[in-house]
Amino acid sequence: MVSLYDGGVYLVNGTEIVPEAEAGKVKALTGKEADKETARKGTIAYSILEAHNVSGNMDHLKLKFDAMASHDITFVGIVQTAKASGMEKFPIPYVLTNCHNTLCAVGGTINEDDHMFGLSAAKKYGGIYVPPHIAVIHQYMREMMAGCGKMILGSDSHTRYGALGTMAVGEGGGELVKQLLQDTYDVAYPGVVAIYLTGRPMPGVGPQDIALAIIGAVFKNGYVKNKVMEFVGPGVASMSTDYRNGVDVMTTETTCLSSIWRTDDDTESYLSQHGRGEDYRKLDPADVAYYDGCVYVDLSTVKPMIALPFHPSNVYEIDELNSNLEDILRSVEKEAEKVGGGRASFTLLDKIENGKLKVQQGIIAGCAGGNYTNVIEAAHALKGRSCGNDEFSLAVYPSSQPVFMDLVKKGAVSDLMAAGAIIRTAFCGPCFGAGDTPCNNGLSVRHTTRNFPNREGSKPGNGQMAAVALMDARSIAATAANGGILTSALEFDCWDDVPAYEFDHTAYDTRVYQGFGHGDASQPLIYGPNIKDWPEMSPLSENILLKVCSKIMDPVTTTDELIPSGETSSYRSNPLGLAEFTLSRRDPEYVGRTKEVDKLEKARVNGQDPVSLDPELAQVFQQIRQIPGQEKVKIMDTEIGSVVYAVKPGDGSAREQAASCQRVIGGLANITKEYATKRYRSNVMNWGMLPFQMEAEPDFEVGDYIYVPGIRSILDGELSQIKAYVLGSQNREITLYIADMTPEEREIVKAGCLINFNRNRQKQ
Repeated sequence: MVSLYDGGVYLVNGTEIVPEAEAGKVKALTGKEADKETARKGTIAYSILEAHNVSGNMDHLKLKFDAMASHDITFVGIVQTAKASGMEKFPIPYVLTNCHNTLCAVGGTINEDDHMFGLSAAKKYGGIYVPPHIAVIHQYMREMMAGCGKMILGSDSHTRYGALGTMAVGEGGGELVKQLLQDTYDVAYPGVVAIYLTGRPMPGVGPQDIALAIIGAVFKNGYVKNKVMEFVGPGVASMSTDYRNGVDVMTTETTCLSSIWRTDDDTESYLSQHGRGEDYRKLDPADVAYYDGCVYVDLSTVKPMIALPFHPSNVYEIDELNSNLEDILRSVEKEAEKVGGGRASFTLLDKIENGKLKVQQGIIAGCAGGNYTNVIEAAHALKGRSCGNDEFSLAVYPSSQPVFMDLVKKGAVSDLMAAGAIIRTAFCGPCFGAGDTPCNNGLSVRHTTRNFPNREGSKPGNGQMAAVALMDARSIAATAANGGILTSALEFDCWDDVPAYEFDHTAYDTRVYQGFGHGDASQPLIYGPNIKDWPEMSPLSENILLKVCSKIMDPVTTTDELIPSGETSSYRSNPLGLAEFTLSRRDPEYVGRTKEVDKLEKARVNGQDPVSLDPELAQVFQQIRQIPGQEKVKIMDTEIGSVVYAVKPGDGSAREQAASCQRVIGGLANITKEYATKRYRSNVMNWGMLPFQMEAEPDFEVGDYIYVPGIRSILDGELSQIKAYVLGSQNREITLYIADMTPEEREIVKAGCLINFNRNRQKQ
């Protein structure tokens, strides 16, 4: 079904895969010896990166993007940061969508206040503003902004438009701020992995099935981590562009950096249909292209899949699950015990009825599930059938008003409603816990993007726990038609009869504010009472004292655990207000601990001896002075901050608040074995925290102090071996390191955060 090559490969004429170890075959196919360095330049990714790189050095890229996109739980902070850094206008098209805090259901006026702030920013700086319910962020970008050979940067991790020939990257807000200041996105040239598609999906197999099969093969082994996934091979042509979009958006769950697909007549048709035929050009790898790996996917062998809680990589064929139901569900229940932490329980074995799994809810939504093709197929499956009037419910969210309009014209909406489905407007809520939260102990099957612990909105700390399994819209519809009994789409025979989509742009013409290039600096920004400026952050001192305020030994820590999604999203315009939720689902005592440390640092910065607040510090500094070379260290010259240890933090969302929330209440560093994603590590640095790593097991506990001397000077040089000391009756030396940092990243951390760095540049 899906297999991985061990090592690099050459792709010859777009169809022949030659393992690097058999490079001699390249000459037999082409008449020329394989030239690896030349062939590296033959990927689609290389040509696009080269066109956007301004460094002159393809090993160390400095990229400028063609457009950007944010939504209403990220754009306020980005605009605030850029404004504080001296931005006067949006230099490239910047789309501000309102698809996350859409419902305006939490906190009084604060959600709509954020929307009005976004509109005022579009007017002032020259942006594009998409009001609530009009489109989810990625569907609007597909329909109106993506094009062949372009690059787009978004403050949402699922920023992926590869199926339209666009290399798109999801990052934290700091990276978007850099583009707004006409700086660059700096990254070492990434590896490029071929996703070679052959065959064609069988009827009833949808894009989520293909995506889950790939995710299951590559996530845990890190095969494509921080690399570009390049979709090639004859199987690409077997899928419509709308279908490809559904596969492409899920590449984020592999932890890749970006994605790109070969383009063809169907790509051109899609762009022309959306009034942008001029944005098409054919993209194909060169006759000989070298890839750092290859994922071989025979589309014809992929069957309907399910990703059980609590990760998109926890995948099974639905038939396989149904054949081994008790054993597999029992293993998920054991994982649920860890997630619940004794505060809440979640069970699955009790959901078996007559040997079948009964689910309580189905959702088809967002940038992955709400596409036209998925919804029309679901409507066909449910036409003349019923979801039943028992506990099972189904909700469908078309991804944009144009998609919704055509579904209405085609009769799909009335067919779904007649079957008992609830139709909603474009909204991302089910993807991050802000809409359709299941009942306690309920299992929801969803064609959305993620199923991390409690991402659906439940709160173990309050004794609530539900869970999500990811499935394709087709199998969800089949399950709905059976009243919630888990059912593979292959049990139905109604697929692949999809009428051509007819795009109607009038919903965008009448409601979207098109302000790019027409900013008016005299226009005021409109602030609601919850919108707060970033607090001041101090520059890094030469020596630092870190107090361990959380130690997380889980194999992976998601951004949802670092800062929960759901209703907390309403407070993302209020840095200190949001920070109260930091690690609340994983380590509820963390906030109290780090705020006590922050009091010490604030006292020091204000000229007050921190010992007056915590007499323990006097003994701590006596221990520091026992370290050779540190005999004369002074408390008032040593920065004090908290540190979080996690084995592998940052899987999932691009949200910068996963880092900024630590920073604004005293965080000064993370220590890890590795960072799950580049974007989380970037967020850590952009918010002035040190991205430490260590190879050894952590021999320190919550409450311990770690002293790092000379760190500011160290940032000017070699970062591979950094001496630090766990303080105690016997000080213990440990070795930390920091992976490669660009010169700009080093200066950002020394400045204390990106805002300080930019302010310092203005003064020069």
